[in-house]
Amino acid sequence: MDIINSAPDGQRRVRLALMLGALSAFPAMAIDMYLPGMPVMAEDLRADPGLVQLTVTVFVAGLAVGQVVAGPLSDAWGRRPLLVCGLITFVVGSLACLVVPTVGWLITARVVQSLGAAAATVLSRAVVRDHFEGSAMTRFLSTLMLVNGVATIVAPVVGGQLLGVAPWRAVFLVLAVVGAALLLLVVLRLPESLPQERRQPAHLGASLRTFAQVCRDVSYLRYVLAAALMFASLFAYISGSSFVLQEIYGLSAQQYSVVFAVNALGIALLGQANTLLVGRVAGEHTLLGVSLGIGTVAGLGVLVSTLADLPLATLLVCLFLVVSMLGPVLANATSLAMAPHASSAGAAASVQGVLQYLVGGLVASTMAALGEASAVAMGAAIFLSAAAALLVFSSRRRESGPARRRERAAGAEHAVVQGSIPSCRCGRTVAEAAPSATC
Repeated sequence: MDIINSAPDGQRRVRLALMLGALSAFPAMAIDMYLPGMPVMAEDLRADPGLVQLTVTVFVAGLAVGQVVAGPLSDAWGRRPLLVCGLITFVVGSLACLVVPTVGWLITARVVQSLGAAAATVLSRAVVRDHFEGSAMTRFLSTLMLVNGVATIVAPVVGGQLLGVAPWRAVFLVLAVVGAALLLLVVLRLPESLPQERRQPAHLGASLRTFAQVCRDVSYLRYVLAAALMFASLFAYISGSSFVLQEIYGLSAQQYSVVFAVNALGIALLGQANTLLVGRVAGEHTLLGVSLGIGTVAGLGVLVSTLADLPLATLLVCLFLVVSMLGPVLANATSLAMAPHASSAGAAASVQGVLQYLVGGLVASTMAALGEASAVAMGAAIFLSAAAALLVFSSRRRESGPARRRERAAGAEHAVVQGSIPSCRCGRTVAEAAPSATC
């Protein structure tokens, strides 16, 4: 029996959020779990730390390429088949990482692993767009950020604790098991969200036209680029913090995993604060701008802390603030960008994912090219990425299109659902409210 379609509406919402949240958290788990072990990996594989950092870069590049393929194909073939293929690929890549003899083979295995993770993350966003629109979509995306935050909290803690009792390769065994469990869950419990009548033609010309249509939307590009640049500040933190905090500031792998978990908790908490505020206190545009502003100021604090050699506590507070802003930034920017693209949600989600991970990968590879841990390089990358995100967002022109109308109507719009989980502006599902009830 289908666990989502057979449950009451409230439970359906929660279970869908948990399932999609777990799928969207694949990149976070596949990166965060082994971050505490990167110094040990470099020693064990007799590799330069920059080459070990490169395993993050190639994973990010694979995420970008995989999303370009999986997104448009899912618009034609449906979400479930691509999810199943992606999860199988992820499990195979994780098992390959478990047995690699050299850093070169580890880089290759990470590419395979990233292609599977790409399908999971891009299709989780597409499924959300299949079901929701308006502020309902923003709130649901914020809920996914909560699940993402929990996964990001647990991943480095598990990774750090595993290092105390097992070799670093055990991390990839855990990832393979998690991937296999989610594969089983998708096969047995996740229904197809894209009906046949809403699918796009399955040929190259149609896919290219869909991509062109999405990329001609200037507002869409502005939102996804701002989100990608803010995401790049997170990747600068991910790429550099393991070596900076452990090698320069002297934290142990376990202490680093706790710091990483606290920062991830900030993403979850701010994501939930966004859920409470959007459509009630302010619209998505306003909340996005405020979040980017705070992130930029905090990024400047990180740079100043590294330049002036300020106490570790000051650096950690600034890192917490800039990382936490990712919760509301991604939720609001994704909702605003995806809103006009219901019929091409897979392509729109893939373009967003490509920009997100390509920009993040560029930042990570630049830091890896430095060859050694540099606190100032990390601080500069975080600040410049956040500042560029704010600049892109602030450069938007006055518009009369759907995004602008949504901003004027924020707080009063209906949260309409296109799929099997409809809701109204009061936050209840239609099935939960009497047909004649006044919200």
